[in-house]
Amino acid sequence: MKPGCRTDWTRTEIAALFDLPFDELMFRAQTVHRANHAAGEVQLCTLLSIKTGGCPEDCGYCSQSTSADSGLKADKLMEVAAVLAAAAEAKASGSQRFCMGAAWRNPKDRDMGAVIAMVEGVKAMGLETCMTLGMLEPHQAQQLAAAGLDYYNHNIDTSPENYSNVITTRTFADRLDTLENVRQAGINVCCGGIVGMGETRSDRVGFVHALATLPKHPESVPVNALVPVKGTVLGDMLSDTPMAKIDDIEFVRTVAVARITMPLSMVRLSAGRESMSEATQALCFMAGANSIFTGDKLLTTGNRGDSADGAMFERLGLRPMMGEEPMRVAAA
Repeated sequence: MKPGCRTDWTRTEIAALFDLPFDELMFRAQTVHRANHAAGEVQLCTLLSIKTGGCPEDCGYCSQSTSADSGLKADKLMEVAAVLAAAAEAKASGSQRFCMGAAWRNPKDRDMGAVIAMVEGVKAMGLETCMTLGMLEPHQAQQLAAAGLDYYNHNIDTSPENYSNVITTRTFADRLDTLENVRQAGINVCCGGIVGMGETRSDRVGFVHALATLPKHPESVPVNALVPVKGTVLGDMLSDTPMAKIDDIEFVRTVAVARITMPLSMVRLSAGRESMSEATQALCFMAGANSIFTGDKLLTTGNRGDSADGAMFERLGLRPMMGEEPMRVAAA
């Protein structure tokens, strides 16, 4: 860990950051960001659902859960050739990073051959690779590492205290076990969560605290704004109680505090951008976000689209991050 990358943050310290006057918080976040990342550069990423629907987990935000009444039909795992074609299209559109997600509680060993072929094929195109497949056993993490996977995504979603209000089919500790398996295999960790699920400021403090006090900060921290989907627990709840939704400034504060507490991490402005104004997104970039998902779709929900993002980049004077080989972490 680079000097200055603390893993001993207290909740009191993090709460104090959230409480700063907005201009002071933004100044501190931008100062940290510029000390560790190129100003004005944003990594372009593409996310593909390689296996949609039918997940036995009961995540309250997810339309792919069998517990949801979202009308989403379950599909089989995509063919390797179709995934590679999508990756090639993403690269041609300017993406540097290709993320693949499967709606599983955990992958079956019988599926690992196809998954590994996807990783190897996307890597051969020169794209950075990320996968999210649910919980991983140590041997599965080792297989993905051998295939050259750059990042594995497994979000903690929210604070430890709020976790059971969102998901009951697995525990917060289960999440940490998978993160440890990924780290032990030498794969970069991608771990963040979702804000705007009706949680409190204290929960957002706890969420950042849980990430910033891991033995090593995640190399990638996606910060998602909930996209309420009708038929999901949280989508229906927020439709009935709109006051529970997070406001834009509080979302930006969360991004800024993540940047300050995890200075070397890529902070990814992920789901929810299609409902954000360009002004809110601009504040997120100022707060230290330096990655977005491009295209018209994120797994099963909408996204802004490449043309809208291109116009926004031009107006804001942002530039896509040039491709670099991601740093590999040593297996523990």
